[in-house]
Amino acid sequence: MSNTDSKTPPKGDRIAKIMARAGLCSRREAERWIADGRVTVAGKVLESPAFNVTDPSTVRVDGETLPVTETTRLWRYHKPPGVVTTDRDPEGRPTVFEKLPSSLPRVMAVGRLDIASEGLLLLTNDGELKRHLELPSTGWTRRYRIRVYGRVEPEKLAGIAGGVTVEGMHYGPIQAKLERQEGANAWISIALREGKNREVRRVMDHLGYSVNRLIRTAYGPFQLGSLTRGGVEESPSRVLKDQLGKKLAARFNFANRRR
Repeated sequence: MSNTDSKTPPKGDRIAKIMARAGLCSRREAERWIADGRVTVAGKVLESPAFNVTDPSTVRVDGETLPVTETTRLWRYHKPPGVVTTDRDPEGRPTVFEKLPSSLPRVMAVGRLDIASEGLLLLTNDGELKRHLELPSTGWTRRYRIRVYGRVEPEKLAGIAGGVTVEGMHYGPIQAKLERQEGANAWISIALREGKNREVRRVMDHLGYSVNRLIRTAYGPFQLGSLTRGGVEESPSRVLKDQLGKKLAARFNFANRRR
């Protein structure tokens, strides 16, 4: 089933965008669901995500209609160590989403923190917002405090300010500063923009320092602050709208919230 053959631009929005906006999943997940044959439009199984929908009421996922598009919202969550940032874990480990209050709607994590890491994790009910905030081009700085084993040489930390390549993977500029040395361990503050998978741990290993604690303290303008471990707090929409800018914010459903 495809509507991309016409020479005129198709009306409506791409199916993955509609599913993400409904808070079901991210665009990437939507594409996987379509490939698995879980999505129908007007009773026909969708074969490709290259499909525009003008009437979302005709869309079914696993036989169910799409939920009503909710107001775009964002939460700060203090992720504890020992939980994974996935909906389901094949190894049966506890997940972030199992730990969240039942009062929250269905949410998605913006980026990830690995099981041993802790600190600020942003949550949203809008798959489009999740996608935007995860893009490196968004340019938001991620900040961390890490504890490493080893005697840290400031010169080594200065050497990654222009970026570094580790085992064929290039990482962009990383600002790293020694806070203090405590015997065999040291605390380092880190600031970076890309946030690739296990970036901080891999780069520190490359420098000869083993990370034994990693805390994300900020994601763009949003701070961990005094949020207690396991705590969740909704962020004011006005802060997010200010950061997105008027033109981009207009793409999201902030209209009915006075926060």
